[in-house]
Amino acid sequence: MRAPKNFRGSMPALVTPFRDGAFDEAAFRALVDWQVASGSSGLVPVGTTGESPTLSHAEHKRVVEACVAEARGRVPVIAGAGSNNTAEAVDLARHAEKVGADGVLVVTPYYNKPTQEGLFLHFKAIDAAIGIPIVIYNIPPRSVIDMSVDTMARCYELKNVVGVKDATADVARISRQRMKMGPDFVQFSGEDMTALACMAAGAHGCISVVANSAPRACADLMDAWFAGDAKRALAVQDRLAPLHAATFLEPGVAGAKAALAMMGRIANELRLPLTAASPATEAALRAALVHAGAWNMAERGANAA
Repeated sequence: MRAPKNFRGSMPALVTPFRDGAFDEAAFRALVDWQVASGSSGLVPVGTTGESPTLSHAEHKRVVEACVAEARGRVPVIAGAGSNNTAEAVDLARHAEKVGADGVLVVTPYYNKPTQEGLFLHFKAIDAAIGIPIVIYNIPPRSVIDMSVDTMARCYELKNVVGVKDATADVARISRQRMKMGPDFVQFSGEDMTALACMAAGAHGCISVVANSAPRACADLMDAWFAGDAKRALAVQDRLAPLHAATFLEPGVAGAKAALAMMGRIANELRLPLTAASPATEAALRAALVHAGAWNMAERGANAA
């Protein structure tokens, strides 16, 4: 299997809105619709930014179902289906396929610290259980393990593995993976600040935290790059850079939720052990949203009232 042609561009790693401790499906569906209308190329629910570690299995599956239903086939849905328990990952991946997701995002198994052989066998088991595309999520700072380029090449030989969300923040990895797997291996940047640099090295898009609050600007950056307009892409990057920085002053989901809350789109509610962004971070986000053009002055005044 090779990746569908629409696995590219700006894809938000969607937050999971909560209200009074429960999944706020109405707010989530509205967020999905806004993302599609704002030019996002795809949707990635229940990943790290979706607070998947704090969701029950039933909640996780409901978020995927709501995302697929609200997307209505307008853009692909790549559902989070990762776990450090292979059987659990298989179950989540099977469910995603059953309800109509276009692919799954599978993080390298965290905490257990498997060997490279263990990593390969984990992905092999998931691959054997489903028939939709698999995107590897390699994020060593969180998972404590790093899938080597050689192991990734072995995984690419499996029938469903089509690419990687690379959150190493090492732009050189894009080139090394491109040399090993070729240009058809889909590479998404998983780190907003280096997304443009990754595109220059051959990446196909970004699975983005910042696109939660600035979907149009993030899509504009990708559109400019695909159109061959590097100058315009860099201008958009300059507008977005302060928001990239502010969003990650604290855990990215805290920044993304604070930004969306001040824009009036969701409640600023997280599940422990995560906590809401501090006032200082909120101030930085407010200024960065305006600088990025993601929050106009009328909205700013209405939400400040």
